[in-house]
Amino acid sequence: MEKPANRPRNILYIFTDDQSYRTVSCYPGAHPWVNTPNIDRLASQGLLFYHARVTIAVCMPTRAVWMTGRYPHRNGALGFQKISPEVPTLLEALKKAGYHTGILAKVPHVGPSRGENWDLVVQARELGVGRDPALYAEHSGKFFGAAKAAGKPYFQMANSQDPHRPFAKSQQESARKKANPNRKRKASNFPEVKNPYKPGDIPVPGFLPALDKIKTELAQYYTSVRRADRITGAVLGELDKAGLADKTLVMFLSDHGMPLPFAKTNCYYHSTRTPWIVRLPGVTTPGSVDRKNMVSGIDLTPTVLDILGLKPLEGMDGRSFRPLLGGKEQSGRDRVFTHFHRTAGRRDYPMRSLLTRRWGYIYNGWADGKMVFKNESQNGLTMAAMKAAAGSDSSIAERVKLFLYRVPEERYDYEKDPDALNNLIGDPAHKERIADFRRQLAEHMKSTSDPQLAPFTKFIGN
Repeated sequence: MEKPANRPRNILYIFTDDQSYRTVSCYPGAHPWVNTPNIDRLASQGLLFYHARVTIAVCMPTRAVWMTGRYPHRNGALGFQKISPEVPTLLEALKKAGYHTGILAKVPHVGPSRGENWDLVVQARELGVGRDPALYAEHSGKFFGAAKAAGKPYFQMANSQDPHRPFAKSQQESARKKANPNRKRKASNFPEVKNPYKPGDIPVPGFLPALDKIKTELAQYYTSVRRADRITGAVLGELDKAGLADKTLVMFLSDHGMPLPFAKTNCYYHSTRTPWIVRLPGVTTPGSVDRKNMVSGIDLTPTVLDILGLKPLEGMDGRSFRPLLGGKEQSGRDRVFTHFHRTAGRRDYPMRSLLTRRWGYIYNGWADGKMVFKNESQNGLTMAAMKAAAGSDSSIAERVKLFLYRVPEERYDYEKDPDALNNLIGDPAHKERIADFRRQLAEHMKSTSDPQLAPFTKFIGN
């Protein structure tokens, strides 16, 4: 590993919104039609984690986990809430250490109670609704220049709001481009995207039915991914111009998977798996892929502080994966825990999941056969198309029913069934494995003082 004197002191985060793991062409197993040259270039210069997971698949709570290294029920941000005042954050630690700090877009979603610690704040509306590559380049260039002039190390968080809804070329985007006096809403300046995908260009993932309107929405979503890639390239281009690339730790990842049913705001395979690329000059091997170790969003802040040689935050649940960046072994990287608590609509749907590279277990604490699941992923074309098709297709009707009502427990072989189509919870052949996963999840809940421990232990009969 590098000597302390040679550690890069600067940090650049590039975060995208709602970007699933197979949406970048550098990802092993990505479809050949995916085209993300800027993200690919970053991966060619660093390390890509094949088994990367975020901790909670909704935007503001996942960022709270990133900033604190704590699970949501331990940092106070179960849903769209501020981090508890007594919980320390990465931002404050870096500011105290003398860092020049800046944030581009997603400002209300990142440490909103700690805003005085940002030196530069650029709201999404100043960045083409968080989607204009040219504006990201302009503000990044100014930020890097200001940090150099101040003679300080820097921490920049560049947040692309793509590929979050409204998707490029969608009716939702078109409506937002027009002013609405009745709702006191100004017209939004969404930038155009060249060479948009067309319906049918994108294979429909196995967890969704191949309906025409879903194909249309996927084309819009992947067009938004293309714009997120351009934002990534714009920010990295300014870093190169500033001559700071070899002195900067770069982390690229997304807050969670695509905003479609059975992905965002859930604990499924496609909910929490995102691209995660790390470029640490002098440490990461260019173009390398870690196919063995599982890393999690809970580990982001512990890792960054470890790389910088700064003191860990008090009360962190995650741990540094710094040894992995240099190709070393690290024990305990064979499983992660993921959570879900509360939607943007302030509805509570407690879920917990234990994942290994192959297996997944989900506990849906809210599923009683009566309560109906409602989330942002049901907006747009996809869920409406599924509901319309359910009247004449029993298999789609069953998928809609499962999504809306769920079942208390789910168990999947993600190696054979990544789309979670075959729930193994009632299979006698998996009885012992299910019992083991229940035990491990209960131990995790106990160790983190999870309020779901009591109902879960009651449910499993312990």
